[in-house]
Amino acid sequence: MRIGKVALRVADLSTPRSFYEEVIGMTPLDVPDLLGVKDGQQLLQLIEHPGVKPRPRRSTGLYHFAVLMPTRKDLGNSFKQLIKTGYTMSGAADHLVSEALYLPDIDQNGIELYRDRPKTEWKFDGPSVRMANEPVDLESLFQEADEEWHGLATGTTMGHVHLHVRDLDEAEKFYCGVLGFDVMLRWQPSALFISAGGYHHHIGLNTWAGVGAPPPPKDSAGLEYFEIVLPNKEALDDVIARLKQASVPMADSDGGVRLHYPSENGIKLVVA
Repeated sequence: MRIGKVALRVADLSTPRSFYEEVIGMTPLDVPDLLGVKDGQQLLQLIEHPGVKPRPRRSTGLYHFAVLMPTRKDLGNSFKQLIKTGYTMSGAADHLVSEALYLPDIDQNGIELYRDRPKTEWKFDGPSVRMANEPVDLESLFQEADEEWHGLATGTTMGHVHLHVRDLDEAEKFYCGVLGFDVMLRWQPSALFISAGGYHHHIGLNTWAGVGAPPPPKDSAGLEYFEIVLPNKEALDDVIARLKQASVPMADSDGGVRLHYPSENGIKLVVA
């Protein structure tokens, strides 16, 4: 299992597209409005909705999507490009399992650019992966960078997504009890990190927008859906059966299914 592309609602395509190409280093792909990596990996779809407004802060939705780079050098290249373009970061953190840079896009969607440390270096407290918010050595990260910027490196993927939800218990029952993810870390009392296959997290869930936060208005910019990519049709059929048993509303969509549950965060289940 992995996270696939993230689809965002935008007011117009030109400005965010320029940002994602020139600042983040994404490559236009053959499908209209689709951005990714030179090797064809899809990362982001921009869906034009003229007139959409910024998502209210006190609402559910996207906290950030996280672009995973193959090496620390690749992250250093992105850091150097942010400096060169003068684009302001909102933060940086050493999470022990990874190093991350944070910034908003022009519609205030959160973006994380990160690289993982080798799994052999991860520490665990029982079943829970050990994570933290320590400073990143930005000077050494900059020194890792190449002389020339060539955009996102081959092998870059969508590593995880992090969502605002209205209730953590409700979210855990759905994402773990129905979809089948495992809890990797409880950041009590307001965040939960879950994954499949022992990764530190494929999805982060938090109530930092407020417990009981409402979904954003339909005319808000932001998350349309993110993809959960399953390894084969049998795995997809198993998940669909559990969704039906739990009476979760869903609709067929391009060989997969779409749903907005819970907290009205859009999800698309597809086969690799």
